[in-house]
Parts: sequence; structure tokens; C-alpha cells
Amino acid sequence: MTSNSLRHIAIIMDGNNRWAKQRGLSGVAGHKVGAERIRDIMTACQDLGIEVLTLFAFSSENWKRPKKEVEALMSLFQWYLKQEAKELRKKNVRLRVVGNRERFSPSLQKSIADAEAMTREGDTTLVIAADYGGRWDIANAARQMAEQVAAGTLDPADIDEHTLQRHTSLSDLPDPDLLIRTGGEVRISNFLLWQSAYAELYFSQLLWPDFGADELKAAADDFYRRQRRFGKTADQLEAPGRAGEARHA
Repeated sequence: MTSNSLRHIAIIMDGNNRWAKQRGLSGVAGHKVGAERIRDIMTACQDLGIEVLTLFAFSSENWKRPKKEVEALMSLFQWYLKQEAKELRKKNVRLRVVGNRERFSPSLQKSIADAEAMTREGDTTLVIAADYGGRWDIANAARQMAEQVAAGTLDPADIDEHTLQRHTSLSDLPDPDLLIRTGGEVRISNFLLWQSAYAELYFSQLLWPDFGADELKAAADDFYRRQRRFGKTADQLEAPGRAGEARHA
């Protein structure tokens, strides 16, 4: 692991409902402004040289919200896919959607597939986590391995953390280096549990619609001021030839 690189930022986009409520708007209006904010943050990530941006759009637990709100969120998601796919392609951004798609309507599933196909040549990756949960991701990986064991294609003795990693949703991408949550809450809410084992955490008091490029840059600057040791001691990182790395760890 290199300690001084910021390749992947993950964000829990919290605060859309509260932002709307403060302005006397519907919750859906807040989510729409929040969806539009993604465009600015994606551009800011490209300016910073970030390879992957993963956004927590809809969790496995969000199905418990009022039915009308869930329906509105699904409609907004489909609107975003149709509205932004061409723009993402122009900006050389590849869209990926991770999560359990089975509960989405056939129409929404098609919109996801179409948007992914349209943007598949992009160099920067935008991952939208929808109907996603970290526990679901780990359980799904375990189920896949169990099926392979049952089929005789995987020896249980060969299962280790690297084997499980290969079956997770983001197995082909670098793990998040920095996990940001907006909205003032200080928890990760079942987001990328496996992948964020060594992620630096950054909590912003700003509600998501108010979180812009300057705030993202501040989070990145904070990341570079930290020392990431990955189990080693500070003295080891300060050993000859490692001092420059440690300063940005």
C-alpha cells in the first residue's frame, strides 16, 4: 500500500431532506439539488486527479422510508441517469452502479444498463451505490464463494481475505483512501464496510447540497496532512528514504 496517494474518494451524501426543510421545500426538492451537486463534485475530483468517486445514493435500509419518498427517489435516480449519461461521456467519466438491482423496476434497470454502456470508455470512474449496504456486499461475496465450494471449483482452504475481496462489488477498483460524510452525522452507516478498513474518515457539518469544490479540496488537504501507517510505526515511516512519503501519509 502506498500511503501518500489519494486515488479514491467515497462520500455519504447526507442532509438533502434537512436542507430542503430549512428552506420550506419538499424533501424531493432537496434530493434533486443534491443530485445536481454531483456534477460539481465530479469535476472537482477530476481537477484533483482522483481516479474513483463513489457516492452513497440509496442504502438497503432506505426502502424503509415512506413509500412516496422512495418512489420519488427512484424517479429522480432514473432522471439523473438519463440526464447525465451524455455529459459524463463528454467528460470521459465511466459510470458504475453497484448494489442489489433486483428490487428496481425493469425500466430503471434498463436505464442503469444504458448509462453504463454509454460511458464505459471513461478514464475516471463514478460509482453510484444504490440499494447498497456493506453487510449485503460481504454476504453476497460469501454466497458466491459458497456456491463455488458446492460446485467444486473453490477449495475452502483457499478462502482468505483476498479471495473474498475478489467477490465484492468494487473488487476491480482501489479501496477508498478518504471517506467523507456530510450533514454532521459521525458514522458510516453500513457503507463500504469491507473496502473502508483503512480509509481516512472526514466528517463535514455542511449539508450535502452546500458541499462544493472548495469543501472537497479542504477534505483532500486534510487527508494529506495525516499519517497513514497501515500497522507500521511512525519511526518505520520516517526511516531513510521514507520521510517524504510519511509527510504526505
